[in-house]
Amino acid sequence: MNEPSEAPLLLLVEDDPLVSLAVEEILSGAGFAVVVASSGQEAIDLVEGDVTLSAVVTDVRLGAGPSGWDVAHRARELTPTMPVIYMTGDSANLWAAHGVPGSTLLQKPFVEAQLITAIATLLNQASTTGTTS
Repeated sequence: MNEPSEAPLLLLVEDDPLVSLAVEEILSGAGFAVVVASSGQEAIDLVEGDVTLSAVVTDVRLGAGPSGWDVAHRARELTPTMPVIYMTGDSANLWAAHGVPGSTLLQKPFVEAQLITAIATLLNQASTTGTTS
């Protein structure tokens, strides 16, 4: 039997503590390792750090400082194939103008299966084609 592979590490960026906890539980329950950032700047610091991330799941509006759009753009500058999932309650109409190519947007509220399916799809695309666009 093969040894289990290490769980993909996802960066979750969410400034609302209750939403962050709920999404982190969904991701952890699905077998992902999760590192959480509560601000855009904290997320960018993690993206630029030593951690090897498999994907970014970010809220669009993060209060003062960099937005989720900014976090995703920085992640893609460093790793052009980085899977990105945006979560938003009111910014879906800005996705085409501000989102990175090949990303997915989930409108809040979303169901657990939508999030897990979006992540799995983007991770599979990145691993099989080497690109998410």
